[in-house]
Amino acid sequence: MTDATPRPDSPAVPVVPPTMGLELQEGVRIPRRQVFSWALWDWGTQPFNTVILTFVFTALYLTTESFLDPAVVALGENDPAYERGLADLTSGVGLWNTLAGLLILVLAPVLGQRADVTGRRKAWLAGGTVGMVLCMLALWFVEADPAYFVLGAALIGLGSVLNEIAGVNYNAMMVSVATPKTVGKVSGLGWGLGYVGGILALLFVVIANGADWWGMPTDNGLAFRVIAVGCALWALAFAWPILVFVPELPPTKGRAKVGFFASYVVLFRDVRGLWRTSRRTFWFLLASAVFRDGLSGVFAFGAIIGGVSFGFSADQVIVFGIAANLVAGISTVLVGFADDRFGPRSVILSTLSVIVVAGLAVVFLRDLGPIVYWVGGLVLSACVGPAQAASRSYLARVTPAGKESEIFGLYATTGRASSWMSSALWTITIAVTGATIWGTLGIVAVVLLGLVLMWFVPDASDAPDGPVAETRAAV
Repeated sequence: MTDATPRPDSPAVPVVPPTMGLELQEGVRIPRRQVFSWALWDWGTQPFNTVILTFVFTALYLTTESFLDPAVVALGENDPAYERGLADLTSGVGLWNTLAGLLILVLAPVLGQRADVTGRRKAWLAGGTVGMVLCMLALWFVEADPAYFVLGAALIGLGSVLNEIAGVNYNAMMVSVATPKTVGKVSGLGWGLGYVGGILALLFVVIANGADWWGMPTDNGLAFRVIAVGCALWALAFAWPILVFVPELPPTKGRAKVGFFASYVVLFRDVRGLWRTSRRTFWFLLASAVFRDGLSGVFAFGAIIGGVSFGFSADQVIVFGIAANLVAGISTVLVGFADDRFGPRSVILSTLSVIVVAGLAVVFLRDLGPIVYWVGGLVLSACVGPAQAASRSYLARVTPAGKESEIFGLYATTGRASSWMSSALWTITIAVTGATIWGTLGIVAVVLLGLVLMWFVPDASDAPDGPVAETRAAV
């Protein structure tokens, strides 16, 4: 029988905290070409987030009167039915984003786990990227008619899922191009290049619009459909170097490949193991699952607020998008140095606090006019990028070696562009109030909850806080 009391001659069996993936990179010299090739994927895929999801296709096309019943359009912009119709479109986009977030919640951790076991992270990265590109190409068929609204919203939701699946393995591969001393700068470089890519894509839209699309007919949403195809070609042109120049991480040793549904059993066991051996990682995953969803909501719905609630024209929304991406790109690269100096936790807490204040100001000072959106929106943009980059940096510092894709799969359960919590609160708040501006409070609430949870997460440089030793009884 088992004696519950340890005997003097029973040796203590240490439960050794797992080796972190970045620890294996200590002192390794990473070629610049590998770092740049890794970061270039963010540059190539950013137009999906910036142009399609945030500032152009969704905000200036899919949630406009182009998809309202003609009888409602005829009532005019000042009619309550018109405003309610636009609110239904914005909440409809939120609903599809919610469904996409739930699908990410179910799929991302298991697919990441399988990528770790097989060592085929590049294959999953390539598959997700190509799938996202196909979704953008398919937006060509979304004509300016209410009958095509569901098709457009569904394609964007599916593209978000595929982008996140690709992003899981992209984030995991950061470990192969960074060291413990450079991970903050490398993560910031990726986000910064992404924002610059978004700026250039928006500039192309501005130039084309200013040139009246060089005589091309723009009825039936043709200009926006061309933009979607252009974003797809942009991704194909710039996202491939990571597949050629960045080395593949080796497969996890000692783990057999199991069936898809059996992977959930393995996942549950691994999460339980994280609680036992790397509790800091466990709690950070929980906190980041909340605040990153709020960050996703800021960019997913920010342009819609500008267009619907503050009356920004199409050109004003795009100009704001350029300014927002410029501010975000610069702040993200600069704060990457602060990440390596002061730690990612300090960066996350500071930026989330500013986001909460700025978000509340946008809502409650809205009567002051567009200046509130300009100031508040740019402050939000300056904080979202650094918070996201520092979050990725924190996780890379505390991820056990050989579990990079699995852990980043768990990290992706709420998604980078949109997910279920902020999308659901956005949708519900608008549905209850009938006004788009109040959806902002749903996003702020998610960020605030994440801030509170993050306050209790220890710094990444602290010693692991899980149990480090235990005594097993003799039998």
